[in-house]
Amino acid sequence: MRGDFQGVRAVMVFSEDPPTAARWWADVLGGDVHIDSDGTSVFAWVDVNGVELGFHPADDQRNPRGGSPVVYWSVPRVTTARDRLLAAGCAHHRGPLDITSERRICQLVDPFGTVFGLDGPP
Repeated sequence: MRGDFQGVRAVMVFSEDPPTAARWWADVLGGDVHIDSDGTSVFAWVDVNGVELGFHPADDQRNPRGGSPVVYWSVPRVTTARDRLLAAGCAHHRGPLDITSERRICQLVDPFGTVFGLDGPP
């Protein structure tokens, strides 16, 4: 399993206004803002030296504003890594969600309550 974790791919922050938060960070870090909307919610992000700094709408039930950021580990196959981690004692949190045909993300909770994500090919 150690070889599956290739580095941090993304850090997710929860915000009441993801585009505004992303624009602020883009100004501070000197990056470009990317925005994706499904019609009901908006996800915004800034790429910073190969790490995606993402801003997701706050959700008082599962991911409140000001809650801890979620670190996403880059893995060779999300499904394989997710299955291994669930078998090792993690719990499902969110996803899996197909971002593109070549990129899938999900969130798990480790046995100690820490939410983290996996990011990579399906």
